[in-house]
Order: sequence, then C-alpha cells, then structure tokens
Amino acid sequence: MTADPRAAEAPPLPDPLPHPVVDNHCHLDIGRGADPTPVEQALAAAASVGVTRVVQIGCDLPSARRAVEWAATYDAVVAGVALHPNDAPTHADLDAALAEIDALAGAHPKVRAVGETGLDFFRTGEEGIAAQKESFRRHIEIAKRHDKTLVIHDRDAHDAVLEILDEEGAPDRWVMHCFSGDAEFAKRCLDRGAHLSFAGTVTFKNADHLRDALVLAPQDRVLVETDAPFLTPVPHRGRTNASYLIPLTMRTMAQVRGEDLGELCAAVDANTERAFGGAW
Repeated sequence: MTADPRAAEAPPLPDPLPHPVVDNHCHLDIGRGADPTPVEQALAAAASVGVTRVVQIGCDLPSARRAVEWAATYDAVVAGVALHPNDAPTHADLDAALAEIDALAGAHPKVRAVGETGLDFFRTGEEGIAAQKESFRRHIEIAKRHDKTLVIHDRDAHDAVLEILDEEGAPDRWVMHCFSGDAEFAKRCLDRGAHLSFAGTVTFKNADHLRDALVLAPQDRVLVETDAPFLTPVPHRGRTNASYLIPLTMRTMAQVRGEDLGELCAAVDANTERAFGGAW
C-alpha cells in the first residue's frame, strides 16, 4: 500500500467559528512523526479560527511537569496532570509517582484538572490492570482533595470505570475524555454528573454510536476536544491533529444535533469553563 503523501503535511486552516470554544484536551508537546509545533505557533493557529483556549493534558511525569509550566506561562492554557492508565503499570514505585502528581495538582492555580487517568483494557494486559485500578482510585482521591476536575480515559473499560467511580465517589466535576460509548453508556455517565467530551472520532463514518450519544446529551453537558495530535477529524483523518481543527468537529456536532453552530459553540465554551472550574 502506498502511503498518503499528505500524511506528514499540516491540514489547512478551516473556516473560523462564529463563537470561541475551548479545546479541553490536547497534547501540544507530542509530535506525530515529526517534532511538535512550537506552542506559540499552535496557540496562534487555534486562536485564528476561534479556538481561543486549551487544556494541556499531562499523561506521565515529564508531560505533567510541562503542562504546569506551560499553564503558568501562557494565558490561553490551563493544565491537567496525571499518570495515563497505560503509564501507571510502568512505575516500579507507583506511590512515589503518584506523590509527585499530588504535588503538581496543587502547584499552581492554573492546574485545573487531574487527568488523564482511568482505565485502558485495550493496550494494557491483565498483568497491568491492578496497577491501573489502584492508580485510578488514587487520582480520584487527589482530584477531590484538591477540588480539581477529574479527566477520565476509558478504552474498552466502560463498566469497570463506572464501578470504581461508584465505589470511590466521583468529584463534583468530571469529564469523560474522548467519549467512546453509545447512548446507553452516555446516559449512565450523565446520570452520575459527567460532562461528555467529543473528539474528531464523532466525524468518522463508522461512529453512529457516538452520534447517538451526542444527540442524547443535554446541551449543557457537551464539550469538544482534539486529543491532538491524535484522532484527526474528517476530511483529514490519518493526518496530524491540532487544536485549530476543532471547527471541523464542531460543525459536525451542530449538524448532528440539529442546532445553530454559534449557539452550540457558546454553550460548549460556557460548559468548559464550568467543567474546569471557571474562566481563565
């Protein structure tokens, strides 16, 4: 199979949104086959199309430290800090790693989230599940103690995620990052107080279950994200994602929900502030 020669090229800027929105989950420090775009350039490109703020997510100790540094440096950025569920089993001393996440969670007022944490039964085998679950429980406790938003990564682990949340008690604010369930699972999350965050996957041809969940969700619980540099929306699927491509996802979301784009953007912007503890 011949590789797509466009894969390494940055997709063009889409038309700007009629109202600003927040990319509530991105990894500006991760490249995809190349060095990541410099932060100032990435933020400027996003702002040019109406994506005026981002939540920079840490998923291991180095990226969590970097997220705090960038949140302290850039007005448009707030941070989330955590050990990704696939990272947790790699730590010989999980207690020490979680102690640093705990310290980072309280390190700066612009650290708004503990995440991404959760469970991933796709990439981690049985030998790592116990560490994932322990890490997830500890992150829930950290989020509650610091009054931070909990950002959950859930891959092939829907029931187990909700079971642990029910046992530990969810924080006041929590987000299902890159929501991957169907309408029935969406209702179970919403009934427990979740915000549902939709990524470029909602634009994929085979994602009717996500679109069903999006239609079910009340407007005041819907968020949007990139998970950049991953999960690039159609028509650029397979190329490197970036916060400036949020308008493609937002336009699909408005069409699927049968809502005015500007109205939905305004709602998503307000929802994100509420979900992450206020304006920045």
